[in-house]
Amino acid sequence: MSSLTEQASKHPRLHQLPQTHQLKALMTIIRDAETKRGDFVFYSDRVIRLLVEEGLNYLPVVDKEVTTPMGVPFQGVAFEGRICGVSIMRAGESMEQGLRDVCTSVRIGKVLIQRDERTAQPKLYYSKLPRDISDRWVLLLDPMLATGGSAMKCIEVLLEAGVREDRILFINLICSPEGALTMLEKFSKMQIVTAEIDEGIDARKFILPGLGDFGDRYFGTED
Repeated sequence: MSSLTEQASKHPRLHQLPQTHQLKALMTIIRDAETKRGDFVFYSDRVIRLLVEEGLNYLPVVDKEVTTPMGVPFQGVAFEGRICGVSIMRAGESMEQGLRDVCTSVRIGKVLIQRDERTAQPKLYYSKLPRDISDRWVLLLDPMLATGGSAMKCIEVLLEAGVREDRILFINLICSPEGALTMLEKFSKMQIVTAEIDEGIDARKFILPGLGDFGDRYFGTED
């Protein structure tokens, strides 16, 4: 484990899924360059479902009493507020169904951010968010976190829309320690939930060991 990876893994606002044998097996399948697209989609969807379930654990709850079919009161909890998803197009759209599977009728916004070739900076091209997003907790969806440029630009869009930073939870499958630490330093209240933290990024800003271009492998558009 690199020093940066170790530093990221100990950050209080960066949450990894429990590193179980099941998760390791799933991640091994989707990292394998020989995995066919059908299996890549199936096993990626399984990890995404685990990530969404884990992400919900970091949302606040309030006490709630219900009456069971036995006529007995039960002291439970309910989520404090409403949520929505926001996917960073295009790869982030692969995570929308996993969110819908867990949260019925959830609203999902979309943001398109691409790198400006002249400035090498992320540029916003499209944004469509729920009208009442400022009143919701936001699950930001993007499977890979490399430099964090696109995700940080998206968070700026959310903040401009009135979303509180402490209500933003960024969910991804694999992150680089550099990108994660940069994001958490810039935004001191948002949180990240990831499946695994990798070793770092190469000169081309690709995550290593990574799994290649997630969107291309998921949607079947790779060369």
